[in-house]
Amino acid sequence: MRKSRVLLAMIVSTLVLSTTVWADSAISLKGVKCVMNPKGAAKATASADYKGGKVFFCCDHCKAAFLKSPKKFAAAANAQLVATKQAKQVKCPLTGKPVKEKLVVKVAGTDVHFCCPGCVKKVKAAKGKDQLNLVFGEKAFAKGFKLAKKK
Repeated sequence: MRKSRVLLAMIVSTLVLSTTVWADSAISLKGVKCVMNPKGAAKATASADYKGGKVFFCCDHCKAAFLKSPKKFAAAANAQLVATKQAKQVKCPLTGKPVKEKLVVKVAGTDVHFCCPGCVKKVKAAKGKDQLNLVFGEKAFAKGFKLAKKK
């Protein structure tokens, strides 16, 4: 009886672990940069749960720094959720209105669509972290993006 419980526990553990590894491996990290260090390549071995998805880092030091104050790095984390296709754009991040496919700007390496030429102009005028916060900051992310449903 005891041997069967141990065997059952081992089987369940293996299934849980393999499911977790499979789910993470479905996320492509090709060309994805660390949330904390834009020069570092994101690695599957350094990740943290975030908003029902996962964000990836170049090392455990960056992961630890993110976990201490995730709100401070929310725009970069939100941008990575979109870049890894864990979140998808559903509306204009500036206004919450429907987007037009032809009105697109590349922000943090990701194509983002907008509702009008005014939004495009505003985003193009912003640079660096200002542009990142404008498009992927918490309010903008809530207006324009939704986490993709897990399959």
